[in-house]
Amino acid sequence: MARPAQDFPPAEAVLALADAQGRLAVRVTPGARSEGLEIARGKLLAKVRASPEGGKANDAVRGLLAKALKLPPSRLELLRGATAREKLFRIGC
Repeated sequence: MARPAQDFPPAEAVLALADAQGRLAVRVTPGARSEGLEIARGKLLAKVRASPEGGKANDAVRGLLAKALKLPPSRLELLRGATAREKLFRIGC
């Protein structure tokens, strides 16, 4: 069965959620049925299929953010939240 297309908000909307230092807070749902990013109540929410074991969900979130922002994944650095649902990424490191 084909996977549904990933849903992304506009890159400008995602970047507007970042602070002056280029940090972006993300709430993650690992093990979701579908992958995508959405903005709800002023927060960025990420849903990934990957499980949280071994950093797989972190890598999947980094990949989603990179795709949505049209950046290479190496330009996104996980600052905080490696084992939590609330994560903080720096854009453009």
